Amino acid sequence: MFSKEQIEQRCKEVGAKITADYQGKEPIFIGVLRGCMAFMQALLDNVDLYCTVDFMMATSYHGTESTGRVNIVRDVLVDVKDRDVIIVEDILDRGLTLDVVSKMFLERGARSVKIASLLVKKIERTIPIKADYYCFDVENQFVVGFGLDFNQLYRNLPYIGVLKPELYEK
Repeated sequence: MFSKEQIEQRCKEVGAKITADYQGKEPIFIGVLRGCMAFMQALLDNVDLYCTVDFMMATSYHGTESTGRVNIVRDVLVDVKDRDVIIVEDILDRGLTLDVVSKMFLERGARSVKIASLLVKKIERTIPIKADYYCFDVENQFVVGFGLDFNQLYRNLPYIGVLKPELYEK
């Protein structure tokens, strides 16, 4: 679907946009583990700002299906009060996790909360949420690679591809 070179090029463009938007500020990049790993590194390689980094783990999926609820498994260690937060995520799908996490940081006093996502699924969402920065739109398919997984597999692929249905429809 997307080659390593295509991903690297889009990360340069998105990183440049974030750099321009946050001149004079020190944002906190908060990665949502585990899917954000590859994208977060590629993005930060292209952001020319003073910034801090932290991670959190939030889950709402089991296999290919959403459970309908968000579980914060690991919270951030940094204080977000009066800070500009950029949540880094692998894919904006239904939006449940990002909605919950965004509201959580705003309730904790973040000055602003933006979302940077590697992928945005082209689906109708019941939750009104959007990615402020993203690399690619994708159809409603199950994709893996460059951090995205299926039951913790395929994260290490240097590209993004569509998972064959016969691998998960058992």
